[in-house]
Amino acid sequence: MKHLLRLSSYLYAVLTMAFVAAAVVLVIIAVHTGWQSVAQEGWTSNGALGVIEAVGLVTAAVAALQIAQTIGEEEVVRDAHLGAPTRARRYVTRFMVVIVTAMAIEALVAVFKAIHEDLALLPAVSSILIAVAFVLAGWGVFIRFNRDAEELEPESMREAKQEDEKFD
Repeated sequence: MKHLLRLSSYLYAVLTMAFVAAAVVLVIIAVHTGWQSVAQEGWTSNGALGVIEAVGLVTAAVAALQIAQTIGEEEVVRDAHLGAPTRARRYVTRFMVVIVTAMAIEALVAVFKAIHEDLALLPAVSSILIAVAFVLAGWGVFIRFNRDAEELEPESMREAKQEDEKFD
């Protein structure tokens, strides 16, 4: 069992590096997209649309970096295997912050594109915004249910806070 846990830590480290590499590629593509848009379209609304698309790519890159950081800290550095409700809640919460923020920014980018390119896309964009609201509500329910579990295990909360002090 010890070897499997060590192997999983190595695999998580590789996954972390893959997310970082993907983020770097996305940033490079975003810079190229924004630069080309302004170079070809100039300082016009079409040029702005290209820059807005670049912002969407940067958002995806930031999300990839945040996920890499979460996986790296939780699974590789801390070697936490999510035994306590506190650790599980914090782990999921970190992912949810990234996902909700990225979805909301992508929805805003899609709104700008739909308004300027094709109004028929607005129902699809609004469905993304509704999905963000549902994910946010589900996350709130998750946190509420897990708070009750934390109150039953105050020791795990103290341990989690002690681990956090190592990273501050």
